[in-house]
Amino acid sequence: MTGTPTAQRIVAAARGLLQREGVAAVHMRKVAQLAGISPMGIYRHFANRDALLQRLADDSFDEITHHWLAMRSGSDVLAQLIALQRIYLDYALAHPHVFEHAFSSHRGNARRFPEDFHARRSPTFNVGHDAVVAAQAAGVLRAGEPWDIAMTLWAHSHGLITLYRAGRFSFDEHNFRSFHETSLQRILDGLRA
Repeated sequence: MTGTPTAQRIVAAARGLLQREGVAAVHMRKVAQLAGISPMGIYRHFANRDALLQRLADDSFDEITHHWLAMRSGSDVLAQLIALQRIYLDYALAHPHVFEHAFSSHRGNARRFPEDFHARRSPTFNVGHDAVVAAQAAGVLRAGEPWDIAMTLWAHSHGLITLYRAGRFSFDEHNFRSFHETSLQRILDGLRA
């Protein structure tokens, strides 16, 4: 985490609140109290609540990108594509409020498909796109617009996760993970070269 020690404490306190209680619980006064600073002191580091929440979202994108980049080694491009979806699922289930804030909350400055993605403004989506390109180059996935294919894969996982978190599955987590995996294989079977 970058920034001054005080800024780091603020972010850690806000992340803890977000993790435990969701975005509605992240109030500047409460964050300042947890960070051990005065309520007005927080504004020396973050202009407002939106700026703090944006930092939390950015940190989430960085975290998942780091996990995705760490698994890019190896020659099995299909395994890499599957791993991206598994890591996304793991992150969503381990950090549901953080995940929802970063990937599902409406934000005016959120990146939009296709323009922002084609301009490579999304660190997370760039990894997914590049994995699709590698799979196409290896002859594993059929030809097609890689940005669109990457969006299809992301939308598949994100949609299932959203439905699961909304209580639309009667599965426990283990059975949901199995369903997600089988469903992902169906999507990939349809995309194979």
